[in-house]
Amino acid sequence: MSRVTVVRALSGTTPWMVMLTDDLGHEWSADEPRENGGGERGPTPRQLLLSSLGACTVMTLRMYAARKSWPLQSVEVELRFNPDGAPAEGASLIERRIVLHGSLDGEQRERLLDIANRCPIHRVLSGEVRIQSSLVPGLSP
Repeated sequence: MSRVTVVRALSGTTPWMVMLTDDLGHEWSADEPRENGGGERGPTPRQLLLSSLGACTVMTLRMYAARKSWPLQSVEVELRFNPDGAPAEGASLIERRIVLHGSLDGEQRERLLDIANRCPIHRVLSGEVRIQSSLVPGLSP
């Protein structure tokens, strides 16, 4: 049974800086670029989104190749969000370029591309996502 993922985002006194934590105690941050008023102290929300897909792609490919005992030495994934600019209308585009290192034949490489398109985060991003938001009472200063 998979466990529920909990991530918390908290703003502090530094403009645009966000501290992120999860239920396992990991900590990371996000920020905006200087031209948007931030301090570039962490990745932007879009970069965090892309990093999730990149990490999932690499992990999925490595696990699959290991199970098959294929000679995949390493994987590089480069991702771009709307590389040609924001779309006038319709869906955004994530461009994903995958480099596979190792002595793989053409059939293995094609199968790994198919597997990359099935990684869990790829499925989430290419499927319907619903977000349920609510306000919870907080403490007043």
